[in-house]
Amino acid sequence: MGPRAASERFVAEHPEVTKVNVELYGSLAATGKGHLTDMAIREVFVKAGKEIDIIWYPDETKPFHPNALTIVAVEPVSFSETYYSTGGGRIVKDGEVSKVDDTVYPEVQLGTMEKLLRYCEYNGLQLWEVAVEKEGPEILKFAEEVWNVMRIAISNGLQNEGVIPGGLKLQRKACQSYAKAMDFAGPLGNTSVALSYALAVSEENAGGGRIVTAPTCGSCGVVPGVLFYLQKEYRIPDVRIHRALLTAGLVGNIVKSNGSISGAEVGCQGEVGVACAMAGAAAAQLLGGSIYQVEYAAEMGLEHHLGLTCDPMMGLVQIPCIERNAMATMRAVDHASFALMSDGRHKISFDDVVDVMMETGQALPSLYRETSMGGLAKVHEI
Repeated sequence: MGPRAASERFVAEHPEVTKVNVELYGSLAATGKGHLTDMAIREVFVKAGKEIDIIWYPDETKPFHPNALTIVAVEPVSFSETYYSTGGGRIVKDGEVSKVDDTVYPEVQLGTMEKLLRYCEYNGLQLWEVAVEKEGPEILKFAEEVWNVMRIAISNGLQNEGVIPGGLKLQRKACQSYAKAMDFAGPLGNTSVALSYALAVSEENAGGGRIVTAPTCGSCGVVPGVLFYLQKEYRIPDVRIHRALLTAGLVGNIVKSNGSISGAEVGCQGEVGVACAMAGAAAAQLLGGSIYQVEYAAEMGLEHHLGLTCDPMMGLVQIPCIERNAMATMRAVDHASFALMSDGRHKISFDDVVDVMMETGQALPSLYRETSMGGLAKVHEI
């Protein structure tokens, strides 16, 4: 998504350019084919009538972020521009890095969970209401659109079968998992149904289908899996799901502001870990939790994924990514349940865990941060 957005921006700003070379660096090059990066870039330039060559530099990195691409104009003029894909489809252009402000609602200084909770307590608001207050009621319309796409991904993923493209010859499991879950009774059946929803979205992503980053492509199955499961179990109306999505979005943006949601920067704790935090918070809200229980569920989602590496086999968003989405879905539900059994008070704050996640991510060797150079990524070669 990020490289595609960078390509679209380049085409819009430089319509006179007829031929380009796109250079992919670091993690973006190491796992680019697994993320369909070259396909997304090529589609943009070919559609605009431009000639394009893609060059891969997996062993070279740029200083600002490990996900970098440089677009070199070849004809009729010669110049280059570098972009960074920082997670969740967001891009930052070289030279604009110092202008980046990821603070959540900077006008009222709600950049941390502590400040957000204090604001909610003072004004008698739930977390989702802050998003509506600051962005207007149209944000709920956007959440409705997001939810509709998530549901379509679940529906498609539960129907599609066969091998996921990419070379691992990995069979889709969502369809069979859902069919088997229908025969299970009691809690086991419920758990299996939830797993199948997360698998469905993740497999749609891996197969090039339309999905929603939540907060990233590699962690796209957790939030929709949890929300669809709870909606079916408790007959929750769509409007409450939309509000829960706003809460999940706030949680994800707080991490993005103070930490990272990029597997290339901090490992999978920044992707599946953050997704689990977002889903746990949304679940706690849907189940009647207070703002402090919502925060507790989010804190556990991230805390219990600390140190998780990002080591996809062959650079594909398949193994171990898809199963991690399924497992994190059930952990998010468990975290919400645990938080609701408490009064919301606990020793470690969400903000503290975000800080530790960044510390842990920076301590991870680069081969465990979405380079496919170590960990599980090497098992396939043995």
